[in-house]
Amino acid sequence: MNSVPFKMLYTTLLILAGSMMVSTAPVLTRRANNDLLVLQFANVLEQFETGFYSQALLQFKDSDFTAAGFSSSQIPLEQLVTIQSDEQAHVNALQAAINDFGGTPITSCKFNFGPALQNVPTMINVARILEDVGLGAYLGAAHLISDPVLLTSAGSILTVEARHQTVLNILAGTGTAIPSAFDIALQPQEVLAIVSPFLNGPCNLGIPPNPTLTITNQGPVQPGTMLTFQSPAINGTTNPSTMFCQMLMGGATNSLSLPLSQCVVPGGSNGPMAIWITSDSQPIANDVVNRTPNSIVAGPTILYVDTVPQQLGQMVVNGGNSTTNSTSGGPSDSFTRTVDPAVASAIMTGASSSVPPTAIPTTTSGGSVPTNTPNGFVVSGHSSNPVSGPSPTGKTPGGITVNGSSMVPIPSGIVAQPSPVVATPSTMPSPTPTTAVPFVGSQGGKNNFVGSSPNGITVNGWAMVAMPH
Repeated sequence: MNSVPFKMLYTTLLILAGSMMVSTAPVLTRRANNDLLVLQFANVLEQFETGFYSQALLQFKDSDFTAAGFSSSQIPLEQLVTIQSDEQAHVNALQAAINDFGGTPITSCKFNFGPALQNVPTMINVARILEDVGLGAYLGAAHLISDPVLLTSAGSILTVEARHQTVLNILAGTGTAIPSAFDIALQPQEVLAIVSPFLNGPCNLGIPPNPTLTITNQGPVQPGTMLTFQSPAINGTTNPSTMFCQMLMGGATNSLSLPLSQCVVPGGSNGPMAIWITSDSQPIANDVVNRTPNSIVAGPTILYVDTVPQQLGQMVVNGGNSTTNSTSGGPSDSFTRTVDPAVASAIMTGASSSVPPTAIPTTTSGGSVPTNTPNGFVVSGHSSNPVSGPSPTGKTPGGITVNGSSMVPIPSGIVAQPSPVVATPSTMPSPTPTTAVPFVGSQGGKNNFVGSSPNGITVNGWAMVAMPH
């Protein structure tokens, strides 16, 4: 049997996470020095993400989120608080594991998030990129981990980072919640090329980063946009005409290689795209294990191209963002109109059975009364409701079961019937007049009628009032 103590080969760890709650961290083991390097790298990356969300939550107030177009500030705040808590839990687990491996966690790295926190839309868009980088980092480091238990534990962090990315794609309001069936794996030096502009001082991880790459386009980036770049590696010592841009999306086998002067976002792009500058036209393989950095001049940088906005995002942000740049954005001038439950019920019922949920009275004199609802919808043929007080629960004269419907006096000679017109925001169902059936009872009497109504509907406790004359 191997003489190396079993404890050195297989060490387990329980971590207490949070001041009020006890949670179990992933089981981590020690098999190789390379594993410790991966843990240190992940530790700093998680510190970076934790610091970003912590500063964002300190800086932005409720009014900042509503000004950015969110229908409620609590929607993004709830998610951002959860994400920040997850990232801090990852830091705690990784640092405890590093200590258990006999190492000392790196805690000296400082970060500057100023430009990324200039406003809420910018913060959300940058957060999307950071989560994408985090995903790519864990995917790219998977083949470097020798211990299968440690690999599984790292995978349990990766899946949570993927959930964060989906939530932030929704909060951005401009794109697709899950834009691709595959993500892009990144090598450690590529991750540092994206993160290093946020470093405030030295942060030595023993891994030299690739030169940084910045997209300098202003405004939305869409298929057909000609991209322009800035990098310390493109400094005049090398002729740009000999360089190429490489654009890689999740699921692609290789990058799309184009001359740097013709770097145009291709049609069909949607979601995150990794972009490098290279010294030759050889495409970059979507394979971190065999990817060679020899020809890479700068990058990658991550660009989000939002071409397929979804209703889920537009529900939380009024109309979503008007811009689709990877690092900036703002609320759109247009917005998605919300519908109150009563109107939504009328629309859905009309679409499915052409039966409105409540009877809508009309007038015999003066014609219909066009009006605007509180939601801004134009409604034709409605008259004002003169009845006040609580509405009863039961079935309407049209036979629809309702909870809290307002039963109003119906003018003599007219009763509302279901309309075959399907409602839209600008055309609500118009009632069709037929011959009225007189009601029985005394107006203003007690609500104690039990039995069948003139329409043949069995009711319990409805106030049957006399028809107006």
